[in-house]
Amino acid sequence: MTPAEHLHNRATLLAPALLLLAGCGAAPPAEAPLSEAAMDAVTADAGAPKDQLARAIDDLFTAPGVGETRAVVLLADGKIAAERYAPGYDKDTRFVSWSMAKTVTGVLIGMLVSDGLLALDEPAPVPLWQRPGDPRAEITLRHLLQMRSGLRHTEAGDPPYASSEVRMLFLDGRDDMAKWAKEQPLEAEPGKMFEYSSNTSVILADIAARALAGSDTPEARRKAVADYLQQRLFGPLGMTSMVPEFDASGTLIGGSLMHATARDWAKLGEMLRRKGRAPGGEQLVPSRWVEAMVTPSPVRANYGFQIWLNGELPEGEEQPLFPDRAPKSMFSLIGHMGQYVLVSPEQRVTLVRLGHSGAEERKAMLQQAADVLELYPAR
Repeated sequence: MTPAEHLHNRATLLAPALLLLAGCGAAPPAEAPLSEAAMDAVTADAGAPKDQLARAIDDLFTAPGVGETRAVVLLADGKIAAERYAPGYDKDTRFVSWSMAKTVTGVLIGMLVSDGLLALDEPAPVPLWQRPGDPRAEITLRHLLQMRSGLRHTEAGDPPYASSEVRMLFLDGRDDMAKWAKEQPLEAEPGKMFEYSSNTSVILADIAARALAGSDTPEARRKAVADYLQQRLFGPLGMTSMVPEFDASGTLIGGSLMHATARDWAKLGEMLRRKGRAPGGEQLVPSRWVEAMVTPSPVRANYGFQIWLNGELPEGEEQPLFPDRAPKSMFSLIGHMGQYVLVSPEQRVTLVRLGHSGAEERKAMLQQAADVLELYPAR
């Protein structure tokens, strides 16, 4: 008898027994016991059943097909409910933001609008666009914040060097990123089309530097923005690890390059959950600005002011979050290759997941993140 015939006969003999067990309601195989590290990741007053939460967090690290999770910090009602790191990372590790930086830029612009230094619905203060006959003069700060400027900014290109982001960050635009981004022509009427763009966030960062610095020197621009962020945002929130990067012209690389610990990313998410308030009650950015940030754009149901929303998209469009498994009021900072700060005001929860996951892995990982959030009922 060949090996194949032997396996076939064995399966034939076992089939009735398996059917009988199924008919008798035999219990499925028991889940593997959780490791000590998995249980230790959850605090005693996590606000959810400890075993269930420990397993849901563990799945973010160990489930097949989710990629590499390096850090998870979960805050419930403002307190750490769970915290876990992969080997080689810990609470003091600074993680690169990638596009999570865009939300910091959105907050920065909000503070400047609140200070009266910028206006949301007037033409964006970009001198290059204000020349007679330039159609870019119609672009407002609101258009830039909502990624609907109409500028020819192609985030992803094939080959990669055709990408506006790659050209700005690493090729011909790298020394003065905002100049390169501002020089691009229109491809659509301002306000009419959504196009996600790191170039746009750098233009916003340049506008912030112009509003704050008394000089165009790189040193003055860099110092003015760094000091303002430290005094008005990072310091009051206790974000002691935050390191923002600047280009050679002194412009904050506001679309992609800031570094902070997982705990500090959680603090930023919590500030937004609390509508701009620090833990001590200080209002760092007006609540109405945070409300505007999480209001859908007229042309994109899942994007606000430099932040992703949990809104429904038309059938066939890729969904970056999970509106079927969390409140529509949830929003998120999202960075390249799987950086997330998921904020759910109705559940009073902020979940930070940092790591490295490909496109398909991120879909699976987000379902595991949804499992974590579902342990906290909306209130």
